[in-house]
Amino acid sequence: MNVTNFHIGLVGPLPPPSGGMANQTRQLAQLLRDEGVTVEVIQVNKPYSPQWVGRFKGIRAIFRLIAYIAQLWQAANRVQLFHVMANSGWSWHLFTAPVIWVGKLKSVPVIINYRGGEAEAFFDKSFFWVKPSLDRTTEIIVPSGFLESVFNKRGYTSRIVPNIIDLSRFSPKEVSDHSSLQQKDVINILTARNLEPIYGNATVLRAFKLVKEEAPAAHLIIAGSGFEEEFLKKLAKDLAIDNSVTFTGRIDNKNMPALYQSADIMVNGSLVDNMPISILEALACGIPIVTTNVGGIPQLVEHEKTALLVGAKDYVAMADALLTFINEESKRIKIRENGLKSIKQYTWLNVKDRLLPIYQETIK
Repeated sequence: MNVTNFHIGLVGPLPPPSGGMANQTRQLAQLLRDEGVTVEVIQVNKPYSPQWVGRFKGIRAIFRLIAYIAQLWQAANRVQLFHVMANSGWSWHLFTAPVIWVGKLKSVPVIINYRGGEAEAFFDKSFFWVKPSLDRTTEIIVPSGFLESVFNKRGYTSRIVPNIIDLSRFSPKEVSDHSSLQQKDVINILTARNLEPIYGNATVLRAFKLVKEEAPAAHLIIAGSGFEEEFLKKLAKDLAIDNSVTFTGRIDNKNMPALYQSADIMVNGSLVDNMPISILEALACGIPIVTTNVGGIPQLVEHEKTALLVGAKDYVAMADALLTFINEESKRIKIRENGLKSIKQYTWLNVKDRLLPIYQETIK
């Protein structure tokens, strides 16, 4: 497929901060450019200009929105389509809806790349306001069957284009590093989600307390930042596990591969979710995963095959699953190997065969 004449307006956040969507936006822009596509990135989280505006919450939102719409309007004179990295909540209203309406006014097709595990709740609450924009969208693409079903329930057809993992950056440990966990002086258990209620970090801490009682060598690494940080640190202290828990703060994306390399097990406590990039990265690094079974996660990993799945907030089951990986080496190795095989479907080589034909159909 000849894509060298494509001119795409890619709309989304860019690092910093290094969140999942920001990293996917930056990565997709580069991969498309490597294919010969002309990519114009319209950044939704650009620094405030002038900088002093950032000190005033209401005013800064207006300044950013005006500048953003002006950039969209100008880009619409050049690009053949807009590809929007979309999410729920105010992100939809402030960043996604304006693209759709600018595209409609300027006769530029718009592809909505919808993400986020809170879509169902957002639609239940705000669909009256969302529907007019969705009706004017050219194509809807989603990274999972979970979100496909959410849109289907509302009468919209979507196509699955998975998230992308860069196997040149995220790769498994050397085989020699996979000695029995029971023989290790320190067993590193990693969770790499923002410190917000929806990611269930409190459940992870309660589970870790039970793990620590059975496996004294266990150590929990919590990599991320958010407004729950002080609450979670207090909880760790109240559970008397604070000496065995490290809060790293936010980790830049460039340092994430090394973080996974230091881990023996990954745990994810999400209460709602779609297709967590952190799970893809852990699979690619050969890290066995314990995760809740919410949202699109069961379509990303399979219980007892590529991960161990537990119910949301069930810290007892989570602790049992973590101890299974610590105590049953054969199961840990088998699930790790299955995970490494499954991750290949998320490489650019496979994903582009789904995405580029959609571009071609849309531009015609």
